[in-house]
Amino acid sequence: MSNTITTSTPSLQSNASNSASSGGNDLASQISRITLQITKLTQQAKDIANGSGSVDEKQKQQELIQAQIKMLQAQLAQLQRQQVEEAQQKQQQQQPKVEGVNKPSEAHQIDIYI
Repeated sequence: MSNTITTSTPSLQSNASNSASSGGNDLASQISRITLQITKLTQQAKDIANGSGSVDEKQKQQELIQAQIKMLQAQLAQLQRQQVEEAQQKQQQQQPKVEGVNKPSEAHQIDIYI
């Protein structure tokens, strides 16, 4: 099991660099990839608990997996925030500028003389 943990660490680091450099359309795929990795790591932690080996080895492996899961959860939260921000920006761009009674414009000005 420790080989699996070691080989998954570089891919996690590459995901961190990918998430920092990629654009908006990839956010959903990055979120699903990270969610899948969290699911796999959670399953590995369960397998370690049920597997053979000393208690100390199991505990060390589970601590490593928990650290990876926490890192992935932080990445996931960051990507979700970024996704929300982009959705808000798109929504603001799509909303037409409201003009009228409460919003003065060139055509709706009142001149008051005293």
